[in-house]
Amino acid sequence: MAVRHQLISRPPEAVWAVLADASRYGEWVVGTSSSRHKSGDWPKTGSVLEYSVNLGPRTVHGETVVRLYEPPRRLELEAKSGALGTARIAIEVRPWGDETLVVVDEHPLRGPGGFLHNTAVDALVQLRHRSMLRRLADAVEGEPR
Repeated sequence: MAVRHQLISRPPEAVWAVLADASRYGEWVVGTSSSRHKSGDWPKTGSVLEYSVNLGPRTVHGETVVRLYEPPRRLELEAKSGALGTARIAIEVRPWGDETLVVVDEHPLRGPGGFLHNTAVDALVQLRHRSMLRRLADAVEGEPR
């Protein structure tokens, strides 16, 4: 299980505004080249966004479904990555003085990703999360106050 945190120099409402914008996932989710709303009222439970990942000359498409929506504190997603299976991604938004502590917890749920899951995979996910949380912080902190 890969858990990582990032302190963001803005209040939780600013973080939640970026999380609640389906069109902005490509800005901060590492590997995602674009994202768009597919169905439901994003990011309410059951809503879906589609995303694209460029792998060299190929583009792979996937979906992310909201499984838990507790604004402005918690968002849990199920990322569906085709043949690799699915993963649970829990994002917790905690007030931290005048700032926000964001905690991301990700682990495989279904498919081959679960069978192949090990400490080496967790280490790679940790590297991805470090970059992803830094990009989220940049997206949030770049917004006008």
